[in-house]
This record gives sequence, C-alpha cells and structure tokens, in this order.
Amino acid sequence: MLEFYKYEGTGNDFVMIDNRDLNFRKDTELIKNLCDRRFGIGGDGLILLENDSEDPSHLHKESCQSADFRMVYYNSDGNESTMCGNGGRCIVAFAHFLDVFEEKCTFNAIDGLHEAEVSNGIVKLKMIDVKNITKDGDASVMNTGSPHYVKYVEDLEDFEVYQRGSEIRNSETYRREGINVNFVEKINDEELFVRTYERGVEDETYSCGTGVTAAALTYLQNQDSDSVNIKVLGGNLKVYAEKDGENFKNIWLEGPAKQVFKGKINI
Repeated sequence: MLEFYKYEGTGNDFVMIDNRDLNFRKDTELIKNLCDRRFGIGGDGLILLENDSEDPSHLHKESCQSADFRMVYYNSDGNESTMCGNGGRCIVAFAHFLDVFEEKCTFNAIDGLHEAEVSNGIVKLKMIDVKNITKDGDASVMNTGSPHYVKYVEDLEDFEVYQRGSEIRNSETYRREGINVNFVEKINDEELFVRTYERGVEDETYSCGTGVTAAALTYLQNQDSDSVNIKVLGGNLKVYAEKDGENFKNIWLEGPAKQVFKGKINI
C-alpha cells in the first residue's frame, strides 16, 4: 500500500511521494500507471521527496552542495526528466507541510541547487541562471532547467496548441531530444499569456513553470523591467530576473502551490 499526496501549482498537477525511506520502487511502468488519469491517480508527473545524499551520482555535476532535501521528477510517461518549475514549487510546499523547513529552504534537483521560500501558500523558487539564448527563425530557444522553444503568436486563446506544439516537438530538429513548446501573447506591458505543449506529457498542460520562465526571459530581453506577470490556463504566475549582458541571473518563479488531497493505493 503506497501513501501519496496530490499537489497542484496553477493546474500543473503531480503525484507527490515522501521517499525519505527509499522504499518506493522506481519502475517506469509503475510511475506511468500512477500518473494515468483513468486507471491510476492521475498527474502531469510524479515527484519523489528524498533526503539529500552525499552521493549525487545521478544528479547534475553542480548539485554537490548539501541541501534540505532532494527532488526527483518523473514525467507522466514514467521516465525521469529534467527540471520542472511548478513541480519544484509543489515539492517545496510538500516539504513545508512535512516540517522539513520553516520558511526558506534549499534542495537539489537534476539541474543543480535551488533556493525557495514559502509565505501564505505562495512559493517563490529560484531557477538556474540562463545563458545561450538562441534563435530558430522567429522563435527563441533556451534551457531554463528544461529545454524550451518560445514563439509569439496572436489570438492565443483559439490557437491550436496541441497540433502546432506536437509538430514542432516532433520535427527533425527536436525529435530526438525533445523540446517543450511555448506559445506567447502579450496582453500588456506587464503581462503575458502563455500556453505550453510539454514533452514527456505529450500534450498541453495547464501551466509549465520552466516554460513561463523561458517566455518571460524572451520578453525581458528587450525591456527595462526586471519582472513580468504570466497568465496561464491554470492561474497566474510571476517571474523575476536580472539581466547579465545577454544572459540572465537571479531568476525567480513565484506562484501558488497547494495540496489537493492525500490517499493510499495498492501497487
């Protein structure tokens, strides 16, 4: 019998498991089934909260600094994946619920060490510095912890996100490694509307934290501001970033993260 928790951050939902005892079986098919919305619990991904280890062999080389806990993230296809921003905010809320920390914490993920803080249900998560923003036609490509393609469009409310996102993600350029595809519409000088097709989920999600971060950085490249509000299908987020020449540092993703329910399931 497996005890689990369900968390969501602006509609990006995750099966959350306290794996500090390392009893969870990290099996691809099991994780895929748990994330299945008809035959399992359902979620865009599954996240394990583990004690931070002195042996970071499966983590990024920059993840060697000791932290309060470790995040291990799996997409709904059952495969361990790159950083998930909303998942990061949700695991911080989960760790706070478990009394792992009081207000501020650090945790290791596949892309390195992250800082975070919690206040009144709002989680502010520090993302990795972003360098090497490139162009693919009129779109921008970068890594914000996961690889992202960012394209500005008009009338995003009625845009065919699944069809166009799938085409780009499975194009010859990106088919092998995969890429997350973000479509962006400027609402006004202080707010963007973002919709994302996520690899691994292979569908549009209600929100993507690393995706809205990528969208925000493409916008802030040409602005004097150091922050922008983001509207997603599942709610609202805010991204803060400091320019460093052509790059960005001190990037923070802020928004709500909450526990929806807990339960037990036979596995």
